[in-house]
Amino acid sequence: MAIRAAVFDIGDVLEIAPDLGVRRRWEVRLGLVEGEFGRRLADVWAAGAIGGVTEDEVRQAISDRLGVARKQADLIMADAWEQYLGTGNTELIKYCRGLRPSYRTGILSNSFVGAREREQAAYGFEDLVDDIVYSHEVGMSKPDPRIYQLSCARLKVRPEEMIFLDDMEPNIAAARAVGIHGVRYRDNAQAIAEIEALLIRAGD
Repeated sequence: MAIRAAVFDIGDVLEIAPDLGVRRRWEVRLGLVEGEFGRRLADVWAAGAIGGVTEDEVRQAISDRLGVARKQADLIMADAWEQYLGTGNTELIKYCRGLRPSYRTGILSNSFVGAREREQAAYGFEDLVDDIVYSHEVGMSKPDPRIYQLSCARLKVRPEEMIFLDDMEPNIAAARAVGIHGVRYRDNAQAIAEIEALLIRAGD
């Protein structure tokens, strides 16, 4: 069956976001033991990933649980967003753009409340693809099979008509389990070559 759509992950795929040590840096500033930042806010990060809290509630939780003023909570969030957004993977973004109009394109991303607005401002993802499924907007996240099925439905393709590129093996395995052609991202040359091979094979 012909491939009709290609869908891309964001983190460490369309965006390259190395760990800038934000959590540890703030732990040192606030006199917290290593790992305490994450432990105190784990449920908040989890809720933010599926839209269970607002950005303002995240900031308030940071203020309350770390014992800092709201102004300092804003600085912590600014640092966290800088790490989250990383830098654009310009080669892969260009490749993704070039797939249209021959193929429908999409983004499927485990995200955080506020990500759409910031990534649109930084990278224009809404203009890059036909559809974006953000976990914080749909209330579920990879590797839940329902989120892959939702992406297929919104792009109006069957699973076997879609390619999905992600850097995490569990997410690729889940995509394949619902019938999608999963490609594990390691670097641009490898990812593009594997996608092109699937497009050629499906077109034979």
